[in-house]
Amino acid sequence: MGKDEIDAFLREQVVGRVGCHVGDSIYVVPVIYAWDNDCAYVYSIDGQKITMMRENPAVCFEVDEYLAGGGWRSVIIQGTYEELEGSDAALTLHLLVDRFARHPTSEGALRPRGEGRVPVAFRIRALEITGRKVNRSLQATGKRRAGKFFARHLARQGVRARRPSHR
Repeated sequence: MGKDEIDAFLREQVVGRVGCHVGDSIYVVPVIYAWDNDCAYVYSIDGQKITMMRENPAVCFEVDEYLAGGGWRSVIIQGTYEELEGSDAALTLHLLVDRFARHPTSEGALRPRGEGRVPVAFRIRALEITGRKVNRSLQATGKRRAGKFFARHLARQGVRARRPSHR
C-alpha cells in the first residue's frame, strides 16, 4: 500500500491495537483512535498499557480489516508513545469526538467508563509505517473452496486427483 492509501485506510478505521513491551511482558490491547498528521490519537484510562508505555515509549500500533471473499488490509506502525496534557489533550478529545460523532457505528463509543481512574490522552507518533493488502474476489474464493471440497471428496473415495497437464 502506498502512503496515500495507508493514510486513507487509517482515517476510515475505528479500532487499532497498541503493542507495548517492558521486561519480559508483552501487552497488546485494542483502542479506538483518530488518525491525524502521522499520529494515532487515543484517550484512555490509566492502566497497564499506560504504565508500560510510560516505562518504554517504543510501541507498535496495528490496524486491520478483513473483507468479504478473503481479502484483507493491514497497517503496522512502529512509533513512540507521547503522553499529552493541556491543549494537546484537548485536541485529542476534540479529534475523537469529531470523528466518532460522524461515524455510523459509534453510538456510545465515548461513554464514560473506568470511574475513579485517571483519563490519559496520548498519541503514537509514527516513525515507520508499512501497509499490506490482499484483494480476493468472491468468485475466486468460491472456486478455491470448491476445488478443496472436491479434492477432499475424491481423497475419501480413494481417487487421486490429477493436475491438468500444460503442454
